[in-house]
Amino acid sequence: MADFGLHTYQQEVVERALKGENIIIWLPTGGGKTRAAVYVAKKHLETTPNAKVMVLVNKVHLVDQHYNKEFEPYLGHTFIIKKVSGENKEKDFFGLVVQQSQVVICTAQILYNALINKEEARHVELSDITLLIIDECHHTQKEEVYNKVMRLYVEKKLKGEKPLPQILGLTASPGTGGAKTLDKAVEHVLEICANLDSAIVSAKEYASELKEVVPRPRKIFKIVKERIKDPFGDHLISMMNTIHSRMGLPPDFRLKECGTQEYEADVVNLEQRGVQEKNRPLAQCALHLRQYNDALLINDTLRMIDAYHTFLLELFEENQVELRNLAMDSRFENPKMDELQSTLLEQFRSGVPSRAIIFSKTRKSIHCLKDWVLTNRALQEAGIKADILTGAGNGITYMTQNEQAEIIKNFRMGSLNLLISTSVAEEGLDIPECNLVVRYGLLTNEIAQQQASGRARARNAQYAFVAQAGGREDRRERINEYLEELTGQAIGRVQTMTPQEFCSKITQLQEMAVTCTKIELKRQAEKRSRNTASSFQLSCRGCFTPVASGSDIKLVENMYINVNPAFKNHYNVGDKPTLERSFKDWEPGCKISCKKCNKKWGNEIKYMKCAIMPNLAIKNFALGSPGQEWPPVKKWKDVPFTVEDFNFKEYCQENNPDLLD
Repeated sequence: MADFGLHTYQQEVVERALKGENIIIWLPTGGGKTRAAVYVAKKHLETTPNAKVMVLVNKVHLVDQHYNKEFEPYLGHTFIIKKVSGENKEKDFFGLVVQQSQVVICTAQILYNALINKEEARHVELSDITLLIIDECHHTQKEEVYNKVMRLYVEKKLKGEKPLPQILGLTASPGTGGAKTLDKAVEHVLEICANLDSAIVSAKEYASELKEVVPRPRKIFKIVKERIKDPFGDHLISMMNTIHSRMGLPPDFRLKECGTQEYEADVVNLEQRGVQEKNRPLAQCALHLRQYNDALLINDTLRMIDAYHTFLLELFEENQVELRNLAMDSRFENPKMDELQSTLLEQFRSGVPSRAIIFSKTRKSIHCLKDWVLTNRALQEAGIKADILTGAGNGITYMTQNEQAEIIKNFRMGSLNLLISTSVAEEGLDIPECNLVVRYGLLTNEIAQQQASGRARARNAQYAFVAQAGGREDRRERINEYLEELTGQAIGRVQTMTPQEFCSKITQLQEMAVTCTKIELKRQAEKRSRNTASSFQLSCRGCFTPVASGSDIKLVENMYINVNPAFKNHYNVGDKPTLERSFKDWEPGCKISCKKCNKKWGNEIKYMKCAIMPNLAIKNFALGSPGQEWPPVKKWKDVPFTVEDFNFKEYCQENNPDLLD
């Protein structure tokens, strides 16, 4: 193992995997889980006939990272390695890629699609794989795509079907699954083990070496007193109460306290109720209240002026002057910002070359924090060079994968020394060692807390938590500390079970999960069979104008398109988004929106280079059927009718026979 530079504790945790057992490696962030997995893969490839290693990740950027940083440097000179994600064309003939490779690194969705797709060029069987490595495997639960892959595995295992791949899971933080007691936490860990059909291992004999190699940062609570006065926030709440009094709240509906995440959940439910009841004033007021609540949350976390800039609605206009004056009054500024400034200055004025990360909740908040840093004279004089890091996606507040890579490169090279990030940097990304990690304005679980603190890996690093005394974030952080300890105790309890007891419990949980899945699928099928697509009407969620029948919707390439030519009379065409990737049978077209109210609906696609059709997001529509209004759904898989597959030949015959020539 010397050529891999493995520490003794890494050798300890891979021991059972080298014997062919299914295991989950539990090591802290920075403990070298991926390097250990590469070593297991190498030995597996060298000793297993017709070996095929599949490495699954849950985020696109991790495909390149694992390929470039770990698997290609150590295995590329001996074995054929391929990387596949939605960003490249290989996904369109994934089955052939797997046949021609010895190691494949891909997103879990790519593999799952291949497992259920029967087209020869795309199809893969679990029996084609001999070792399945699952990164960040604590996500193997509920309806996560990791769990969908492993359900197929478990079903085959329980039927006695072989061969099946060896499983190697990697995690820094299994968590407690929301459990607050040891017994419930043990149940959660066992459920993760059952879903992965694996035992969980950690450093025991060489735990002291692990602590030396991966020292825990010094944690400091930066607790501030509550604002003595908050006239800006008070004025916002007064405006919200005005809406409450005018919107006609249902008598059975009670809203939680303004400026909380609970209130946000309430107004989301209220908007959905308005959509279901075709009550446009109720739905629109709920949307406005959510924006005001966002402003309150920002006012609680950032500067008043940041909150001021978050909304521009009709009710706001008559209050504009007063709110602007309050936002500019330094007497009422957020004391947490002062504490954040002093925390950063303490590190960057220390004389030690430093790198730091601030974690905050939303893309909006990190943009505000960047603006604050760049316009703060004291922070600039301290030599702080900051930029933001967000998740990949489309839209002005997202980043492309290349932009992410450029930011991290600049951070590593030193042209940046402060990252202001959403949760994207907590897990998986190859971020250089930091001297300071700050969690600011966050309400998260113990997994996110552990992932974030693991970024403070430099010697004598600090992990700072900035919050209001006795506030929600303060209470949650202290609960997370308890849950982190509880996670370790639960894993310890599971590890002390006898092999017979463990296997019996795992099999029991697996049988229960398979049965529950079958019952749920049967229930959904029966529900859909009772409803024909043609009996459903789709209305714009913004203005409730009826625009389509459920039978107009067809499924193609995981997209839901409207094949009725008359539908184009209901929408306007906007800009064409720029994507970094290409697709085999289709290309993205222009954005589309409701002609009546300008509600965004989705985008057009050009299929087979000739047929232009709208690709719709169901979250932007309301569902109705004769005598019944249905609750709004976020995803097409949850609609109460069956969507048929798209038939291109039939579409051409009905709409444009010339395309078949």
